[in-house]
Amino acid sequence: MPADGLGRRDALVLALLAMIAFFVRSPWFGDANADIDEQLYSLIGNAMTQGHLPFVDLWDRKPFGLFALYALAHSVGGPDPAAYQVLAALFTVAGAWMTYVLARDLVDRVTAGGAAVLYVLLVSTYGSHSGQSEAFHVPMMLGMALLVRDPAHSQAVPRALGAMLLGGIALQVKYTVLPQCIFFGMWALWGRYRAGDAPIRLVWLGAAFCALGLLPTALVAGGYAAAGYWDEFLFANFLSFFDRLPSSTGRYSSDSFLYLLPLGALVMAGAYAALRLAPPSNRRAYLFLSLWLLASLATVHMPATVYRYYYAALAPSVALFALPLIDRSGAARLLPMLLVLAGFSYLLFLPTQFEQSRMHRAALDRLSAAISPRVDSTAHCLWVFDGPTSLYRLSGSCLPTRFIYPDHLNNALERDALGLSQEAEVARILATRPSVIVTADSAFTPQNEAATSLVESALSRRYSEIGHETLHERIIRVWALNR
Repeated sequence: MPADGLGRRDALVLALLAMIAFFVRSPWFGDANADIDEQLYSLIGNAMTQGHLPFVDLWDRKPFGLFALYALAHSVGGPDPAAYQVLAALFTVAGAWMTYVLARDLVDRVTAGGAAVLYVLLVSTYGSHSGQSEAFHVPMMLGMALLVRDPAHSQAVPRALGAMLLGGIALQVKYTVLPQCIFFGMWALWGRYRAGDAPIRLVWLGAAFCALGLLPTALVAGGYAAAGYWDEFLFANFLSFFDRLPSSTGRYSSDSFLYLLPLGALVMAGAYAALRLAPPSNRRAYLFLSLWLLASLATVHMPATVYRYYYAALAPSVALFALPLIDRSGAARLLPMLLVLAGFSYLLFLPTQFEQSRMHRAALDRLSAAISPRVDSTAHCLWVFDGPTSLYRLSGSCLPTRFIYPDHLNNALERDALGLSQEAEVARILATRPSVIVTADSAFTPQNEAATSLVESALSRRYSEIGHETLHERIIRVWALNR
């Protein structure tokens, strides 16, 4: 972005990006079943506003910072999903704006604006349409990129130190951003090397980068240790990852190639355009974006199992890598940009999203209406063995276990990764005779057959079905305890 700062035209671009981002994400505002994982984050975030602790009172292995963001959203906006969805939309606006600013190093305002809109579309198309963790940590990576992109900046060192602290905060949203943090740190150090800094200064600067990057995690760990919960923090955040079993189907789902084809095509077309059609005028800036794309790929592939929504982490680097393709200064003018934006708009196809969200909300309302009269906030609990975690809040139910995410107790891959026996915890919950149990006819993951058998036996002996609905192509059944 030019040195003249935020001018009137740029302010107009920012306003347009905000309107586009909120419109693109609007189908899911208020939808408590817009996605799966965020329902747990919301439940834990709401519990934090009432004094409960992640990893101790409610278990998951995501970092504390992600739950803190949800707690912040709910403390300001109330318990409904719109609170975190609006916060995620604001993060998306910030990400789009930073994509625009980075693009201005290479192209004009119109093309940069197109790249920013492409970022908005990519994030939603690849699973961060509501409140997935990528909606929050990807803009933080963009912030790091802005701070370290120019090694020759007069304030390069203070900016790099700020970037490392921002990266440390992002690590507390999702640990898999580590490869990108390393890349940004190495780029900043390379810049200081080119500027003639002595080796000893580079060593001290690198140590400072590491210290700032680890500081947020160290502060959280120290807080848990001071409260007497060090073991709970250590196991949930680090040790449990290694206890989780690998999937028998491998790291990738069978439809991964088809799902990633649009991203791959965009990257290849961008590379061709950079080499043949519109070589970037600022080669160093484009090299930075190219290396960042590789670091982003490392973020995506860091976990043992790669889920499709992880690829939202590629949104900014892919959009920026494709700048030579969508640059309107080329012979085809605006046509390539319009075709790319139209293509991803078609993949997202908002009319279908509005309709599906409306249907899901109605189905969820009917399920919660069936559950609510049979549960309360103290003794008569709902237990979701498989199904939407949001039903706990919607029905006003108490929680029968700290392992409240259904996948933790029904997924065979988690059998040895919870610090206790899945079957034993399932048996304990069933012994309390939950007033309502929710199940699903089809599973997302390989199931623990012993745990499932315990549930099926209890349902056949003591429960009657009182309703069912279809959500995300799965039949969700509600079972009430026979009185």
